[in-house]
Amino acid sequence: MTITMTEAAARHLQKSLLKRGKGVGLRLAVKTSGCSGLSYALEFADEAAPEDVTFETQGLKLLVDAKSLPFLDGTQLDFVKEGLNEGFKFNNPNSKAECGCGESFAV
Repeated sequence: MTITMTEAAARHLQKSLLKRGKGVGLRLAVKTSGCSGLSYALEFADEAAPEDVTFETQGLKLLVDAKSLPFLDGTQLDFVKEGLNEGFKFNNPNSKAECGCGESFAV
């Protein structure tokens, strides 16, 4: 199992952690929500939880709980700027469908 991030995502995360002044990385999770059934959740991780699986990529840590891992396996986290909008984008090979607004997905 693997989860990676692009250089753009790593740069943004590194800047955010430095600005924040603490944190070991980014926690990724999947929760039940949205019109397609599942949505992504992101939060800074100040420490790893016992149930976390840790992936080191681009010199940073991505932490994922065991329950979310099957839905995120193979995902590449990117950071994109499109016009006035910017944010993380999940390139998830497990996603079979996404809602029109892009906030949720189905596997």
